[in-house]
Amino acid sequence: MTNFLMSLSKTIHASIVLAIILFLVLFFGNGGFDFDTLFWSWLFRYLHVLSGVMWIGLLWYLNFVQIPSMPKLTDETKPAITKVIAPAVLFWFRWAAFATIVTGLIVAYLNGYLHESMTLGIEKGDSYWYWNRGKNTAIGIGMWLGLIMAFNVWFIIWPNQKKALGIVETQPEEKPIALKKAVIASRINTLLSLPMLLSMVAAQNLY
Repeated sequence: MTNFLMSLSKTIHASIVLAIILFLVLFFGNGGFDFDTLFWSWLFRYLHVLSGVMWIGLLWYLNFVQIPSMPKLTDETKPAITKVIAPAVLFWFRWAAFATIVTGLIVAYLNGYLHESMTLGIEKGDSYWYWNRGKNTAIGIGMWLGLIMAFNVWFIIWPNQKKALGIVETQPEEKPIALKKAVIASRINTLLSLPMLLSMVAAQNLY
């Protein structure tokens, strides 16, 4: 059992199998589900939560663990982070951000609130526009914050981290500048993460 759990791929495969078994138990225990909009909404919401946990978890790892620890490392140990760990983290980080946004938009579309949430609940009446404050506003704020954070990941953090880590060729004097840009963008995402999560949870539980 110990050897089994030492393998990440075997552990993940086993987790997927357990999840499928649990789904089948719930499926047949409930007399089956209709593979309708409700089912697909549930499935993509599940994928949305999974990818979101990966994304924000890695964001917090970078800001609470890796970045503060870098000045404490010796010149001999820093390459382990910059050449091995950081590139792997950034791979999962950026694609988790992409998956979170895509699955979130699909969930909003399937549940019929994509347009209303993207406009923050602002709707057109018979003769004027009005703000229908409520769930659409809450989820919309979360969606826009998520979009801003994903933009930072793909167009600020990742391009500058590639320079800072030497993944792409750049002038030596540009590396600290690129690193500072990446760190600031990552800090902005950390700043936005709590309000984003609050609005998402509020939309599901307070309205």
